[in-house]
Amino acid sequence: MSIHTVGLNHTTAPLDLREKVAFAPDALAEALRDLTGARTVREAAILSTCNRTEVTFHEGDPTRVSSWLEQVHGLPSESLRPHLYTYSQDRAVSHSFRVASGLDSMVLGEPQILGQMKQAVRTAESAGSLGLVLNRLFQRTFAVAKDVRTHTDIGSASISRAAAAVKLAERIFPSISGQRLLLIGAGEMIELAANHFMAKKPKSVTVANRTLERGQSLADRIGADAIMLNELPERLAHYDIVVTCTASTLPIIGKGLLERVVKERRHAPIFIVDLALPRDVEAEAADLDDVFLYSIDDLAVIVKDNLHVRKEAVAEAEKMIAEQTAHFLHWLDGRTVVPTIHAITGHVETLRERELDRARKMLAGGAPAERVLDTLARGLTAKFLHAPLAALNGAGDAERTELIAAFQRAWHLDEPPADGH
Repeated sequence: MSIHTVGLNHTTAPLDLREKVAFAPDALAEALRDLTGARTVREAAILSTCNRTEVTFHEGDPTRVSSWLEQVHGLPSESLRPHLYTYSQDRAVSHSFRVASGLDSMVLGEPQILGQMKQAVRTAESAGSLGLVLNRLFQRTFAVAKDVRTHTDIGSASISRAAAAVKLAERIFPSISGQRLLLIGAGEMIELAANHFMAKKPKSVTVANRTLERGQSLADRIGADAIMLNELPERLAHYDIVVTCTASTLPIIGKGLLERVVKERRHAPIFIVDLALPRDVEAEAADLDDVFLYSIDDLAVIVKDNLHVRKEAVAEAEKMIAEQTAHFLHWLDGRTVVPTIHAITGHVETLRERELDRARKMLAGGAPAERVLDTLARGLTAKFLHAPLAALNGAGDAERTELIAAFQRAWHLDEPPADGH
């Protein structure tokens, strides 16, 4: 009953490698079917966010899963090994609890990761890659995360990436209230960013999205305008602050486009926060004068500088996670005896049916009920005792000692008297 996690995150791998290993949302189900269909693992779920990509699986070889990650992303063999972490059993369970609780995030205590894990589980369920063991693990994971957030202050002082983006913008511009804001994308992260920037009352706000309907929906909620994504080349120069986070697998803003934008803006600074993974903006654009481009890793510095979570809250959360890890492992250990329990139950049921059938035949032949009951009881006793007594009589000295101890524990027997007494 082995559980493993193989993955990389913001502490083990640079951004350019993380984006190569990230899974597009619409590619996850197929990847899971490939992983489990090839019998590489029995059960699996993949969590792929801007800060991490990790595979949690049941019954499989971590080395084969590492190789599979490289193959599915077309990476050279062994290229991921220096950046991967591998956790098994108690460490894998504890890791799942810590991730969901926000203890392993770039933003300590951030709540978005819990929703991302729940979506990963829904994807695994729809792909048919989730079984009894991982389903139980993740349900327990969500319950633990809820308890940690309810009973500790772990999330009370966290600063989100969206809030960090605002702080960075305030370093570039004297006041955000005089700037024109462009939000690219219409997902959860963009909406979070919108809420933080709107509190600063920017001069204007526009939402750009691939589909106008979804972009307009977000724009209506925050009081902004909406445009199509394909309008960016003509409209980008109109904005001072750009926050982007789409699911595109390729950059949507290149260095060449930004060169033209800088000229059109007459070198007025343009501030861009790229929250996407893979990135929406070509990294080379950061070399341009008057372009202030920040990635999710750049925001980590701001996040850490503004983090004031009490040490006792973290310690309390870790204690809760350790206790819940022990409880889950106890359940997991119990699963290893299930096949034996089924086998013993089936064997005893077969013996019962045979003796009961013999008793029915005796009754049909006119035998007195009292004699039938006595024969049934004696027959069941003899059948049930035959195998353990035969094993005891046929065992060597060392094995016999172990069997005696096992029988005493199972049947609550008194200690046998010492020889000669």
